[in-house]
Amino acid sequence: MKTPAKARKGERSGAKPKAPNGNGMAKSVRASREPRAARPVKRNGPDLLALARQVVRTEAAAVAALEAHLGAEFLRAVEVLGACRGKVIVSGVGKSGLIAHKIAATLTSTGTPAVFLHPTDALHGDAGLFMPGDAALFISKSGGSEELLSLLQYLERHRIPLVSLVATPRSALAARSQVTLLTGPAREACPMDLTPTTSVTLAQVMGDCLAVALLERRGFRPEDFRFLHPGGVVGSVASRRVGELMHAGEAVPRVREGAGLRAVMLEIMDKRLGITAVLDRDGRLSGVVTDGDFKRILVKHADPWHLTAADVMTRAPSTIPPETLVATAVRTMEEHAPGPITALVVVDGGRRPIGVLHLHDCLRSGG
Repeated sequence: MKTPAKARKGERSGAKPKAPNGNGMAKSVRASREPRAARPVKRNGPDLLALARQVVRTEAAAVAALEAHLGAEFLRAVEVLGACRGKVIVSGVGKSGLIAHKIAATLTSTGTPAVFLHPTDALHGDAGLFMPGDAALFISKSGGSEELLSLLQYLERHRIPLVSLVATPRSALAARSQVTLLTGPAREACPMDLTPTTSVTLAQVMGDCLAVALLERRGFRPEDFRFLHPGGVVGSVASRRVGELMHAGEAVPRVREGAGLRAVMLEIMDKRLGITAVLDRDGRLSGVVTDGDFKRILVKHADPWHLTAADVMTRAPSTIPPETLVATAVRTMEEHAPGPITALVVVDGGRRPIGVLHLHDCLRSGG
């Protein structure tokens, strides 16, 4: 029987026949089935760092240039939003929508009631949010967003004034706004000048400018901020009055000016507030002695026991009336000069001690 030509050729060349499967598989078949090792990605560290640093420089320069855009129009925007009797409706699409959401939150937390409204949601029922007395703040890089332009009919129906925050002058949105705040044009930090980067940063900074200006215009105070942020240390007691938390009645430590140092020490130890009020002969507050004062006295005097409360007291101490907000009292203790204190004497209109408020009581009640 004759051998096929291909077989004879293989025999003459000494080649072994390929196995159809198993461990004898040809290398070419194995290579096609085995995953290739991932090639290392070449990264040029210094170049990437240089790019990142350029992003910082680009955005920083744009923010610095934004100062030149703050003028009469900005003041008009503050007046429009500040005169709002209802809420400020903040809206935007895409990256501008994310910034709009942040600005609405900042406004609300600083005393200007605001709410974010997505344009698409507005067109599917949420347009009922628009009410007379509201104001609107729309954010758009181009000022030509169809989603935002479609909402203008609701603003006009309720006579809601519109402040637009845009990067492009002479835009469709700006043309129908009572006030237009321009942030650009500015080059995006993206190397292709396409991805919203610098423009988003500028919109956020302008929103912060509005929030801070409105905060000042409304006379917003630290205690107001604490009241609107009940998750803080003072927390749920921020809106309560000092008179509700203070130690009163027999719990108030007090000694007369002529009391000896031993009596002062025992009063501080007995009432456990780290302080005692010192009263004059009419029962008015003339000073305080704290446990810290007492320690310094012992260090300074070899034999201090002949001293009286009047000799060692701090005259004209910090005090607070009972109707004051707890948040204000805590700030007073924290910002006390020359250093923070932990207790305040609460006095009435005649400067008579009626209580002591201790910082620990505020922290426990707020925790």
